[in-house]
Amino acid sequence: MQQLGTIPVTRDLSSLLRPRSIAVVGGGAWCHAVLLQLTKSGFSGDIWPVHPKGGQINGISVYEGLKSLPSAPDATFIGINRTATIDAVQVLSDMGAGGAVCFASGFAEVEDGADLNAALLAAAGDMPILGPNCYGMINNCDGALLWPDQHGCTPVERGVAILTQSSNIAINLTMQSRALPISYVITCGNQAQTTQAEIALGLLDDPRVTAIGLHIEGFGDISAWQSLARAAATKNIPLIALKVGKSAQAQSGTISHTASLAGSDAGAAALLERFGIARVDDLATFLETLKILHAVGPLPSGNIASISCSGGEASLTADLAHDLELTFPPLNSAQHDALFATLGPKVALANPLDYHTYIWRNADAMTAAFSAMIVPGLALTLLIVDFPRADRCDPTDWDCTVQAALRTRAATGGNIAMVATLPELMPEDVAQTLLAGGVIPLNGLREALAATQAARVHLPTDLDIDLCLAREMRPASDLTEAAAKTRLSQFGLTIPQQIVTDDIRNAPLDTLRYPVALKGIGIAHKTERGAVVLGLNSTRDVTAAAQAMPVTQFLVEEMVTGTVAELLVGIVKDPAHGFVLTVGAGGILTEILQDTFSLLVPTSPQTLEQSLKRLKCYKLLMGYRGKPAADIDAIVEAISAIQDYALANLDRIEEIEINPLICTQSAAIAVDALIRIAK
Repeated sequence: MQQLGTIPVTRDLSSLLRPRSIAVVGGGAWCHAVLLQLTKSGFSGDIWPVHPKGGQINGISVYEGLKSLPSAPDATFIGINRTATIDAVQVLSDMGAGGAVCFASGFAEVEDGADLNAALLAAAGDMPILGPNCYGMINNCDGALLWPDQHGCTPVERGVAILTQSSNIAINLTMQSRALPISYVITCGNQAQTTQAEIALGLLDDPRVTAIGLHIEGFGDISAWQSLARAAATKNIPLIALKVGKSAQAQSGTISHTASLAGSDAGAAALLERFGIARVDDLATFLETLKILHAVGPLPSGNIASISCSGGEASLTADLAHDLELTFPPLNSAQHDALFATLGPKVALANPLDYHTYIWRNADAMTAAFSAMIVPGLALTLLIVDFPRADRCDPTDWDCTVQAALRTRAATGGNIAMVATLPELMPEDVAQTLLAGGVIPLNGLREALAATQAARVHLPTDLDIDLCLAREMRPASDLTEAAAKTRLSQFGLTIPQQIVTDDIRNAPLDTLRYPVALKGIGIAHKTERGAVVLGLNSTRDVTAAAQAMPVTQFLVEEMVTGTVAELLVGIVKDPAHGFVLTVGAGGILTEILQDTFSLLVPTSPQTLEQSLKRLKCYKLLMGYRGKPAADIDAIVEAISAIQDYALANLDRIEEIEINPLICTQSAAIAVDALIRIAK
């Protein structure tokens, strides 16, 4: 079995990420910008510019070479051309430096850069490097900025870390005006040596990091991500991801429903789910989720309450949350009585709550109303408040809401967010005041609700099981249906009683129980080409049907009765993420419903059983409207058998599909099977 082992990270990133001395190699505008940023940030350590001409830059003495430095620097920004970068990295490595940012491009990302990339890695040895082709890093807790451009960060004592594979996105995220405290911004560049997952692992050692946000284009070394997930779970540091880039790699050469339904992005989603990393789809939600995680940590559930002074906002909140995994629990008697005592008989009490404006400007009454809504079992209470433009209006009339929110947080200790329906209607100074008092300021109602969903506790699954590696896609051939079923049956999958013959007249058909199905062997798209006939009740019927088929070899098998539901079960090889197991509604409903979930191989029976509950067709499996229920244990055993066959044949398997897997009250039987084997 070819599986990932947990590969410990041997490079120590602590000096690079939290340096006490910084060298800047180069004399161009980019390097001058790094020195300027270090001066502006008030970095208290040593700053050593390095350039052959010597002299001074911004009043700082310049060293003529790395070897003339007082000691090996903890971190170095190398802002020179790609060939000279390799030489500088070699010198730093020989000196025992803590690490370097390689700003230059022209390595593995270009056609003629492979040799230079290899030379760079050889020069670095065990010394960690960021990049090449990256901007570097900002450490706002220590004022350590190896950053060659402007940014929007401010010093913080603690905050979230953001890692991106795009320097431009990193710059844009620093310009946020949402009061999100950012401890680190790190760009990963080509990740020639140190991967995004390894950098995140290094950040877990800093207690000032409250959460880590990852903008991911591709995962690369899956073993490093598994190590990160395990360490983050141990240290209770939440991770969230904005995963982009959908590769066609995993879909190349596939012919099954599984491949078309899963695709490569299903592998990415399954990987993130396996590792307990929440996924968001846009930068705004990315920032708002990080804000929630920074302020209160992962939310225990999706149970929320909403309070606004407008029925329109209450309805909008309910509508926007409708398709999310969020719930507005009805008011209990204690909430109802306390709200009635404050708001009186003119307010219809509900969750979401429209409390009208009867108590506006009365901070005490507003505090009482807000506090009445907060009860155990609510993960977050949203106070919907939009602030007016300070350049055209008088915002002081909204001070009462801020006071009430802060008092409510202090009095109840509940998780409270103040949400502006439009992002621009939450002033940054107000947001900073709220966050300092423990109230989460959220910019944009849609973003706030999506962030609330993403910020729920995401527990890793099967982290104790190492994932399977997958090599590149290879040309493959299909086993016959009969051969595929036989091989799977050897691993415990139940299949119908069958006969394979090229002489239908002399086949022992009387050994089968009628009705039977007749299928042609050695032909694709059997149904469309008239090579499948179901419900045959006699030898004469089978013989007649065979004569009309455009094949010379036949599969005859007993039909399955007592069907409760039909499932699809498939495994496809995804070189970027491993082997992806997909389960969903099967038969003729497969592509109509697209009701599926995907997991990475291997997965445990416990995870399989829990995941089945995510299917819309799970109601059928459990017996819908008085109908009989399927045998869930048999279904899990069938899926596990298919997985076991894949695990035993990882080096050859390209694709497996069972569609349908017929689920009855006592069994799960594969009535059609596809296996693609690499040539």
